[in-house]
Amino acid sequence: MTPRIVTAPSLLLALGLALSGCTTISPAANPIESRWNGQPAGTFFAQFGPPISDVQSGDSTLYTWKGGYRTRRVEVTPVKGEPKTKRATRTERLSCSVQLTVGSDYVIRSIRTVSDIKRAGGPSWCEEFLAGAKGA
Repeated sequence: MTPRIVTAPSLLLALGLALSGCTTISPAANPIESRWNGQPAGTFFAQFGPPISDVQSGDSTLYTWKGGYRTRRVEVTPVKGEPKTKRATRTERLSCSVQLTVGSDYVIRSIRTVSDIKRAGGPSWCEEFLAGAKGA
């Protein structure tokens, strides 16, 4: 065996590792990231609408998207001691805002929630809208 044959696989491995570092996708930390990291940005924007702004940064673009506007009625827990004559409700106005980091190949590298409505005991509105049955 010649030294060129032994070192060629090592060089290819090193080159492959170096190139893979250029297109890393952030590990998923929540359902939105699990659903969208590694997916084409065009698919996201076609499903949910265009971004409201974008900023070029080297080989990637940071898109800001806002949407998912909904209104829903939520039952309010009655105050202790007051008679419960009818169900008390309040109106929640829902929306979601995220920032997507998209590579030059137009693939989503990371997605970060900017504003969201949290819900006790369940998914947030962004998680429900962008990663749940309504968004997927």
